Amino acid sequence: MAGHSTYVPRTAFSRWLDERLPIIRMMNDSFTTFPTPRNLNFWYTFGGILTFMLVVQIVTGIVLAMHYVPNAGLAFNSVEGRIMREVNYGWLIRYIHSNGASMFFLAVYIHMFRGLYYGSYKAPREVIWILGVFIYLLMMATAFFGYVLPWGQMSFWGATVITSLFSAIDQVVPHLGTAITQWLWGGFAVDDATLNRFFSLHYLLPFVITGVVGLHVWALHVPGNNNPLGIDVKGPQDTLPFHPYYTVKDAFYLALFVIFFAAFVFYAPNFFGNPDNYTQANPLVTPTDIVPEWYLLPFYAMLRSIPQKLIGVLVLVASLVTLLFIPWLDTSKVRSCRFRPMMKQLFWLFAADCVLLGYCGAQTVDAVRFGIPLLWLARIGTAYYLAFFWVLMPLVGWLERPKKVPDSIAKPVTGNKSAAGVKA
Repeated sequence: MAGHSTYVPRTAFSRWLDERLPIIRMMNDSFTTFPTPRNLNFWYTFGGILTFMLVVQIVTGIVLAMHYVPNAGLAFNSVEGRIMREVNYGWLIRYIHSNGASMFFLAVYIHMFRGLYYGSYKAPREVIWILGVFIYLLMMATAFFGYVLPWGQMSFWGATVITSLFSAIDQVVPHLGTAITQWLWGGFAVDDATLNRFFSLHYLLPFVITGVVGLHVWALHVPGNNNPLGIDVKGPQDTLPFHPYYTVKDAFYLALFVIFFAAFVFYAPNFFGNPDNYTQANPLVTPTDIVPEWYLLPFYAMLRSIPQKLIGVLVLVASLVTLLFIPWLDTSKVRSCRFRPMMKQLFWLFAADCVLLGYCGAQTVDAVRFGIPLLWLARIGTAYYLAFFWVLMPLVGWLERPKKVPDSIAKPVTGNKSAAGVKA
């Protein structure tokens, strides 16, 4: 999609700058006049929404870091006392940041499922998908480190449980897992050293995410956007300039998303939180049920569904690493599920499976619904999650007979309408 630059400097200053630092030319070619498929729908607006949420999280995080004290004895009061009650609008900044994490993951899940449905991971966009998976993994790590910082009961015990997963390595190499866990803790338990390390990493990783996002956008601009039809751009008739057509569209849906986001910040700021986290961390009192934030619940359900600790950790790791291999697991030559009837049904089963795993992860281990133990539903859901990628995706690509794919984007977008107009 990269081509000859159309930027023409119009002032003496812009000509002078363009000869020395062509940043305006780069912005013009990469965003303003960048040729974009003309049939992108609502689901393609979440890339811009994610960029906005990343900026929001970084700005509010920096402000919160100015008042936060990464000390086991002072962290809880620095959040619930100073930030929430003494800092001007500290409550607002804290709620924007905490709810922003949930909005960030909501947008990224929609973005990822859209990529899966329309085949945005297939050649020549494999690197775009892989970079996106790395961004997702970095987001998970950043969110986990941030969840520990308020130093409430759930924060403390969540850190203890998740970091203790490394001790499963002891079953392979005796004492190695325990050594790694204590190295992460900086001692023999989650304490001051752990909190300081997690605070440092939580502050650092968003800037790493920003760098990978830059690579993600750069990789996107080489082949150009995929589209709902999953077909390649054939010529200028298939595209529109990114500005003003998609900037206006993205701005409209961003405004709707911000309204949705603000509703939680102002009217239900603790909707995604856990009441136990409003009690200061106490190593001597274990919460009744330790659960992560909602966006990690499907993976927590997978981990908890396996009775053997090492196998559970391996399944958890496999569920994440699998995402990197999707471009090669899908054997179909057709990208979009619009033209793949079998894969479309399996995809929606997969989406429902992820919701089921999230629900199971939020319940207690011994929970029963309608006479069915949720632990068994989680095991079935885990099996389908892995089978979808490693069994069904390659197999369906060989067996499925896709529908006829349009010859070009312009033909279904403009040709059918004009034909309908003539017929009318």
